[in-house]
This record gives sequence, C-alpha cells and structure tokens, in this order.
Amino acid sequence: MQEKQINQQQTDKDRASSGQLMMRAAKAAVLVAFTLIVIKSWAYHISGSVSMLGSLLDSLMDILASLINLVAVRFSIVPADDDHRFGHGKAEAIAGLVQAMVIFLSALFLLVEAGQKMLAPVPVMQADMSILILVISIILTSLLVAYQRYAIRKTSSVAISADHLHYSGDILMNLGVILALFLSEYMQVYSADPVIGILVGLYLLYNVRLIGRNSIDMLMDREMEDSDKVRILDIIRKHAEVRGVHDMKTRKSGLSIFIQFHLEMNGTISLSEAHRISDDVEAEIMAEYPEAEVLIHADPEGYVENIAFSE
Repeated sequence: MQEKQINQQQTDKDRASSGQLMMRAAKAAVLVAFTLIVIKSWAYHISGSVSMLGSLLDSLMDILASLINLVAVRFSIVPADDDHRFGHGKAEAIAGLVQAMVIFLSALFLLVEAGQKMLAPVPVMQADMSILILVISIILTSLLVAYQRYAIRKTSSVAISADHLHYSGDILMNLGVILALFLSEYMQVYSADPVIGILVGLYLLYNVRLIGRNSIDMLMDREMEDSDKVRILDIIRKHAEVRGVHDMKTRKSGLSIFIQFHLEMNGTISLSEAHRISDDVEAEIMAEYPEAEVLIHADPEGYVENIAFSE
C-alpha cells in the first residue's frame, strides 16, 4: 500500500511537471505569433503581396488558435473533481476543433484573394525588406517548433501537437513566400505571388484535416495504438499468477490514459490474494505508463460471461 502511495505521488508530480511544460509551450506560441503579426503586417503594408497576406493571415489564425490552446491547456491540466471524475483532458480536443474551423475559414479567404490576383497579377513592392522580415519569422518559428517538439515528446499533448503542426508548416510556407517575392521582384514573374498564395491556402486546408482528425479521435474515445495495446497485454500475461485477460478497453484524454480489462485468475484463491495480484499487475502497467489510470475486474479462470471483446 505504501509503495502504491509513493507511485501515485510520483505520478501526480510528473503530471504537474507535464502541465507546467504544456503551459510554457502554449505561452511561447502566443508570444511568437504576436511578434510575427506585428512584423508581417508592416511587410504586407509596404509590399502589397498576396502571398505575404497569406502568411499574415496564417499568423493571425495562429495567435487565435494559440490563445484558444492556452485556455484549453490551462483547463485540461486541472485535476479531476466531483463533476468531472475523468478529468478535463478533452478540453484539448475541443480547442483543436475550434482551431480547425478558424484555419478553414482563413484558408478560404486566402484562396479567394489569390484567385483574384491570379486573374489580374500586380508587382509587389519593396521585396527586399519583406524577405528580411520573413527570414526573421522563420528563425523565430523554428525556435518555437523545436521547443514544442520537446514538449510533445514529454507530454503527448493534442493541443500542443496541433499548434506544432501548423507552426511547422509556417516555416515551409514562409520559404514559399520568399520565393514568390523573389520571382516577382527580380524576374518579373508576377503570377508567382498568387500561385504561392493558392498553395498556402491548400496547405492550410490540409492542416485542417489533420487537426480535426486528431481532435475527433480523442472526443470519440479512440483506442490506443495497437502497438501499445500489445505491449500492455504482454505486461499482464508475464505475471505468473495471471491465467488470462479479456475485454480490454483503452482511451486517452489529455494527459491521462484510461485502461480497463478483466483479469482471469485461479478460482480457488481468496479475495485478498486476487486483490494482491490485481495490484501487482496495475503497478507493472503504471511503471510503463505512469500517466495511466487502470481499472481491473477480477474473474475466476474459465468463467463464462457475455463480453464484447476478447483477447
């Protein structure tokens, strides 16, 4: 019992550390997005480039999405309470869906603007200064993406992953805008600007699909990856006193993983012995998945019951 309490204290400490890391990553994204909006607004003002407008719109969507993320992350790391016994982790998925909707609308607006410029291409102005600003944007975004990648590796946060996805795309998008400005300014290929703008819009729509799919998976309680489920089953079956396992179900919500299954044991052992074995198996699973909450139903070996899934 004391060992279980120590493990729970360590798990709580790890979750608190992960929550703090998620908050720092969310705040960093807001700060970077605000900086990019300021410098890109000036660049668009002096250049009139539709591809720069696309980059600016993306940064506007970034800060809105990052602010939503910040609120969602702050809410999702709140411990479970009497009204939310499974925690608040799905706030991340809701934030992801809001992000997807916002990015979708901005992509449509950009495609319309780029389409109009495609019909009547115009040269951009002061491309040199705009390119310099975009280089600065790429450096700032690269630093943010590296930090987000570290946070995701430590927390597996859906909200931070969604932010990371479109900030990573921003790097490629800004490189595309630099190409458009260069071609328009130095080679008089004025159609390059709206073409890049259209490609940026299509890329944003692709991001919508990825962000929406990940968010819906969490809201719909999608099972863990098959590799993780096999790993969990291996841990359970390695216990010498376990005779079988069936009806395993898993899901993820924010920082928490929920695992439940029926554990088959010798039917002649005492209730206390069955409880000890269940505790041992739970501890072994949590050693590999410290963020997990494990629910075990003890069954005597060979007991026949109606089940939906068996291993």
